[in-house]
Amino acid sequence: MKAITPDQEYLSTRQSAKILNVSLGTVQKMVELGELIAWKTRGGHRRILASSLEQQLRRRALAMRQKSSQHCLLMGIFRRTENSLALSDAMAHWRLKVDMEISLDSLEGLMQAVSISPDLIFLDALIPPVEQVHLIHYLSKNTRTQRIPILVDEGFIQLHPGVLQLAGENAGVLKPLPNETQALEAEEMVITENPLILGYPATTPSENINAINRDRFDSLESVFIEGLGRKYEWSSHAAN
Repeated sequence: MKAITPDQEYLSTRQSAKILNVSLGTVQKMVELGELIAWKTRGGHRRILASSLEQQLRRRALAMRQKSSQHCLLMGIFRRTENSLALSDAMAHWRLKVDMEISLDSLEGLMQAVSISPDLIFLDALIPPVEQVHLIHYLSKNTRTQRIPILVDEGFIQLHPGVLQLAGENAGVLKPLPNETQALEAEEMVITENPLILGYPATTPSENINAINRDRFDSLESVFIEGLGRKYEWSSHAAN
């Protein structure tokens, strides 16, 4: 991870993504959520305020410290065994310690998530989109899981923006769209405002789905930490 030098007052979106070890899309989402302060140049390029980036790094470090003495409990719902093994292999090298419950069946995974109330829920990209839609809907409706961050493939988020809006309404973290016109407009753009659904680096069409994509999972630790931070924030918000 690159450091922020004292003379930097603002950074580009790409520089910010490298420092946070996240995708460009995640940085844009953080700006829209108000987690990073930014402005646009005349050419339309975003510039991120360095002080807000440093604050984000401190918040992540705090989330890491809060979890340093205990395990993060993850519910992973997969389509293939090899992907669950690939994620397990990647997590073994993380600083964040994760205990993972695994299900290769969506309905079984949904029931397990309701039963154990994990810290995070991971939906593998190979789960059929229709099943992911139903999973997100029911997880966001159930009182035991509706405030648990869900990690979803970025490609799914791009294709199903309305699901994120509905899930946010179910969980009480987004206001319902007031009329049909705005609902249709929402379907035409990517809904990025739901703080309890996080996108992880998308699976590209060129990837061999029969291979164990360990490299794809190696960069997920920062997404997990971000999810834990948001879980703490919403737990505190609900308590107040």
